[in-house]
Amino acid sequence: MTTQPFRFAACAEMLWRDRPIDWRAARLKEMGFGVGLWNWPDHDLAKLEAVGADYTIMNGYLRGRLADDEGADMLLASARETAQVGKRLGVDRLNLHGTGLGEGGIPIRQQEVVTGPMWLKARDTLHRICDMAEAEGVTFCLENLNPLDHPGCPFGSTADVLALVSSVDRPQLRINLDLYHTQIGEGDLIRWCEKCLPWIGEVQVADNPGRCEPGTGEINYAAVARALRDMGYAGPVAMEAYAAGDPVAALEAFRGAFTV
Repeated sequence: MTTQPFRFAACAEMLWRDRPIDWRAARLKEMGFGVGLWNWPDHDLAKLEAVGADYTIMNGYLRGRLADDEGADMLLASARETAQVGKRLGVDRLNLHGTGLGEGGIPIRQQEVVTGPMWLKARDTLHRICDMAEAEGVTFCLENLNPLDHPGCPFGSTADVLALVSSVDRPQLRINLDLYHTQIGEGDLIRWCEKCLPWIGEVQVADNPGRCEPGTGEINYAAVARALRDMGYAGPVAMEAYAAGDPVAALEAFRGAFTV
């Protein structure tokens, strides 16, 4: 007997790209998917609010960095502002990276070498984020990023994200485990799922190469889905991917891969 043990979601930014974002959110809601968003200033919040979708994740900041004083202050101010938007839309999780990303996902300030003091500062910054999140009643996630698409992003690897989130170890901070990025950066997806399991807030997927829906590349997502189920994960799994063809067919392929 097959079941759907996960909450399914999809990134609205990457599907039906010729349609308004509120139309995309409404279509995903109609199909039974939660909705992922990127940067909120790009959108009409009133229209998104009117859709009433389950907004599972959204970029949780617009500027800032984890590992230096100026960047940390910028990040906290930006995350505090974004938390208000997140509460307005009912967003489940607000996403963070090691540093702000610019055009094409390239880090605004690339950092090839991360020092010990930078690690300590990043952990301190994340504690400050958690203090704010606790007061605001929101949850943040730290996402891993691969080094090919996002060169020079500090704390971008799956190992670095796990090390930071587990060292902070507070319920206001979870891991956004993006398995597309893990596949490019490290591979060994199922064991990374096991290691990250206590801190996972959301799992994101796309196949590789191409960053399209499951079944278009090299990743055996049916095996990953069975492993996640067997290890007791029952949280959201989101397709953050482009459609190789028809978006509806892509979404159904995704749903099928994670129906186990």
